[in-house]
Amino acid sequence: MRLKKHEREQVRLKYGGHCAYCGVELGPKWHADHLQSVRRGTSHRWEGNAERPQNHNLDNMMPACAPCNLSKSQMPLEAWREFLVGHVNSLNLYHPIYRLAKAYGLIAETAAPVVFYFEKVTNDQH
Repeated sequence: MRLKKHEREQVRLKYGGHCAYCGVELGPKWHADHLQSVRRGTSHRWEGNAERPQNHNLDNMMPACAPCNLSKSQMPLEAWREFLVGHVNSLNLYHPIYRLAKAYGLIAETAAPVVFYFEKVTNDQH
């Protein structure tokens, strides 16, 4: 099942042409992500059976840049939020160039919570 062209445009404009997660302006290669996954096993295409086909609807679709969509994969939003936070520990443990950049003041860790663009936009409107 694929989105029709006008449905895809609806999803793209949901957050003003920005990625719902990081807020970057979407280019021509953006993805339509399922906020609540349809879970297709290991397949990333619509071929095959979805475990949760009811989640394939426009209300559940989010415009996403490729890096965010690929990182999120089929994770629930809160699991992905924790996954992103965990990467800071991984960078500190396993990436000397990250530690060096931090030592030279090029990177400042804030321990700020992960707040997705769509959450900021929604909160700003209320």
